[in-house]
Amino acid sequence: MALHATMNAPCGAGRVARRSVKVSAVAATPTPARTPAATGSVKRAMTMTEKILANHSDNASTKPGDNIWTRVDKLMTHDVCGPGTFGIFQKEFGPNAKVWDNERVVIIPDHYIFTSDARANRNVDILRDMATKYNIKYFYDIKDRSNFKANPDYKGVCHVALAQEGHCKPGEVLFGTDSHTCNAGAFGQFATGVGNTDAGFILGTGKLLIKVPPTMRFVMDGEMPEYLLAKDLILQIIGEISVAGATYKAMEFAGSAIEGMNMDERMTICNMVVEAGGKNGVIAPDQTTFDYVRARTDEAFEPVYSDGSAQYVADYKWDVSKLEPLVAAPHSPDNRKTARECSDVKIDRVYIGSCTGGKTEDFVSAAKLFYRAKRQVKVPTYLVPATQKVWADVYTMPVPGCDGKTAAEIFEEAGCVTPAAPSCAACLGGPRDTFARMNEPEVCVSTTNRNFPGRMGHKEGQIYLASPYTAAASALKGFVCDPREYM
Repeated sequence: MALHATMNAPCGAGRVARRSVKVSAVAATPTPARTPAATGSVKRAMTMTEKILANHSDNASTKPGDNIWTRVDKLMTHDVCGPGTFGIFQKEFGPNAKVWDNERVVIIPDHYIFTSDARANRNVDILRDMATKYNIKYFYDIKDRSNFKANPDYKGVCHVALAQEGHCKPGEVLFGTDSHTCNAGAFGQFATGVGNTDAGFILGTGKLLIKVPPTMRFVMDGEMPEYLLAKDLILQIIGEISVAGATYKAMEFAGSAIEGMNMDERMTICNMVVEAGGKNGVIAPDQTTFDYVRARTDEAFEPVYSDGSAQYVADYKWDVSKLEPLVAAPHSPDNRKTARECSDVKIDRVYIGSCTGGKTEDFVSAAKLFYRAKRQVKVPTYLVPATQKVWADVYTMPVPGCDGKTAAEIFEEAGCVTPAAPSCAACLGGPRDTFARMNEPEVCVSTTNRNFPGRMGHKEGQIYLASPYTAAASALKGFVCDPREYM
């Protein structure tokens, strides 16, 4: 049960109480007046988000509602929005303009890749031309769509690839032309999605005018039960505050349950803040963060942390040991129900993949449940690793506690569909020939992030968002299933 001291309070609730104190003044020796430029600003206690934006705008402090010009550390775009972004850049800055920094732009084709759709393929061709024209250092190209492994530069889903390739670092500012760019907040950075126009402006200037968001805090304490994963926690939060509950707010996550997560699980939490309307999500960096980042880049970074007296517009607290496996029933991510409540829902398929639920930890979790159950799936179970690195882990990394077997071996024994090429695939529907796209009005349990009508293809399809544990259990049962039945 959620413990929430400020749920029904106005936005000003949660501020530190102030006492009136009588101060006696004494005469002081007069000093020359300082010019306004030298006076500066009085610092205030700040949240992580406010502090990062202050650091990137040369302000001593920022507060919610401030409009600031922030410097940008990295800009990411992909095959859906990249051509439009460069088109706007060229129109507004001129055909001979240079991008502000060719080593801070990251281009990752990932959405509509393994398809015969000519327009989708043309988007990747345009990105290749732009990367050449502007000498973009980080363009993760794919030329041979018949065999993704023949493309060493190709990575897969942008948000997971950004992390794996060392582009996510504490204290930085990252913008991307994708709403789930907030995924990178798991590294203690400000990361959010922007449209093509804003991205085109960043290409030319390396800056963006934004409003500083207020911050909501979510404290998840207690010991995580073996049947829960990060996906259950973020579904709990979204179900509590609704898909509009964090509109243009930063969502800061803390507590012992968050601290105990690896980076894959932390990314799951931050990935879905946009499903609550959030501007960005953020988790304080710690040794787990530093170890992950330093293994992937030698670039310097400066972590920041919320001040102890920072102001939050809302505080939510949960004891995770008391939570249950959850699903988001059709057709909204905030349609929260326990998996047990939906046990009479017969399903047609299961999908494990996407930036939310297609990371190494997600496949390891599903494989553990399949291994313990020692049963065959009753519905087609589609597996789409997010990146080439995740795909390699599925096929080469022994799953802990499973007699040395890899996830791929366990999936084959359980009767799952062979893991597909890394990409966004059916998470957002795509062309009709997209792998695992819902071309019929089926019922699907999915580890993805959205379940709006038509999201995975057919507009009459029904999508139940769930953790990899719940997805795997549902595949075995043929109904929406609480994973505790097999654990």
